[in-house]
Amino acid sequence: MKLSNDTLAELPEAIIRPSYDRAALRPGIVHIGVGNFHRAHQAWYLHRLMQEGLAQDWAIIGAGVRSYDAAMRSKLLAQDCLTSLIELDPSGMSAEVVGSMIDYLPIEEGNGPLIRAMSDPAIRIVAMTVTEGGYYIDPATDAFDASHPDIRNDLANPAAPVTWIGAVLAALSARRDAGHGPFTVQSCDNLRGNGDISRAAVTTMARLSDPALADWIEAEVTFPNSMVDCIVPATGEAELALARKIGLDDAAPVTHENYRQWVLEDAFCAGRPAWEKAGATLTPNVHDYEAMKIRILNGGHQVLANAGELLAAGTIHGCMTDPDIFSFFMRVQEEEIVPHVAPVPGMTPSAYLDLIRRRFSNPEIADTTRRVAFDGSSRHPGFVLPILRDALGAGGPVDGLCLVEALWARMCAATRDDGSPIEANDPDWDALHTVALAARQEPAAWLAQSHIYGDLAAEPQVADRFGAWLDALWRDGTRATLARYAAGRKG
Repeated sequence: MKLSNDTLAELPEAIIRPSYDRAALRPGIVHIGVGNFHRAHQAWYLHRLMQEGLAQDWAIIGAGVRSYDAAMRSKLLAQDCLTSLIELDPSGMSAEVVGSMIDYLPIEEGNGPLIRAMSDPAIRIVAMTVTEGGYYIDPATDAFDASHPDIRNDLANPAAPVTWIGAVLAALSARRDAGHGPFTVQSCDNLRGNGDISRAAVTTMARLSDPALADWIEAEVTFPNSMVDCIVPATGEAELALARKIGLDDAAPVTHENYRQWVLEDAFCAGRPAWEKAGATLTPNVHDYEAMKIRILNGGHQVLANAGELLAAGTIHGCMTDPDIFSFFMRVQEEEIVPHVAPVPGMTPSAYLDLIRRRFSNPEIADTTRRVAFDGSSRHPGFVLPILRDALGAGGPVDGLCLVEALWARMCAATRDDGSPIEANDPDWDALHTVALAARQEPAAWLAQSHIYGDLAAEPQVADRFGAWLDALWRDGTRATLARYAAGRKG
């Protein structure tokens, strides 16, 4: 059954579908970056409210700022912006059609349609899932990188920006000049302090181009921090076939685990949906929740992914069933990650690690190591290196974290242990690959990437342990090296 408004009533009875009148929905949110995660997370929370007769004036308008977003736009518009969510769990499978998104803006050079949509006073939240790299953070300083070519372009061409930051500034400027109020900028990305990072990006760029606008933004616009969590694999042929099997002809179905969490600050300058009535947690203490999740889950993903790539373990579940990768994962977590995580109400770090172990081991979720390893040049500085710095500061062990970095360097050499090639998997892949090959003979070359490691190369313990592990990976192979670490032996 081709998914559309007209066919909703004809879907198989077991598939949950919108009970609300989609034609009566009015927009209140523009969301930039309509990928699988957004549709399984924020869009789902809003859909749940709409199912209860709430938030009818908060519907989502989708948007993108890159040319490749046009493909998703075409797919979703052809099915009235409906998305089927397929929950995969060992105890059973279920499906639901989500209807909280009602339009998808044209993807145009200069982002005119996006700027005009955000300038409409009906839009009270502008949200985004643009990945860690979309915030233009300099890993060496953790500050907004105003020297990036994209940012320099937007400063020179404020009416035709290429970034979401430039588009947001253009829209906020138009709203201020028209006497309209501001909107909330709501990051839904996996970054600790994602609201603070968004605020720094927007206000820093505004300060460089229009100081008066920067003052207005600092006084009027809010940037709530949030923690988002749901494992959502990429969609491929298997997912498309699964949707068809259960009676859905969806060009962009989303599979996901039976777990969601959303923790956010109640800081919305123009109102918000009643997120808490759909299960979200509103708290001023987001940072401890996000630190637990980003370090144990996202950091844990990086512990697994590069080892999995090198040993041809194609999925995170496959990594968890490999005894050497699993033992490596658990020892790094228990000895070098969990000790640097604070508890949150109702959850200790050890209990959260047990939850993550079970979630990663879900055999129904085909979350690929390639997806998880993508963009290591953003994910390692964001998820792994802060733990390494804390461990050094506390005088704790760092051997496993140094091995994690050595595995990434070895993976970027672009061959697995069995000799098969690893395809490019990072926006900076060519540069990483060149350095990885040089590091085979001179490990210090890898740590010398100051835009990633900052001053960590000057830490004798890091330089020594990283170099020893990288030598071991090239000399003895990944499996033997992981087993040596798990057994408590040095590289």
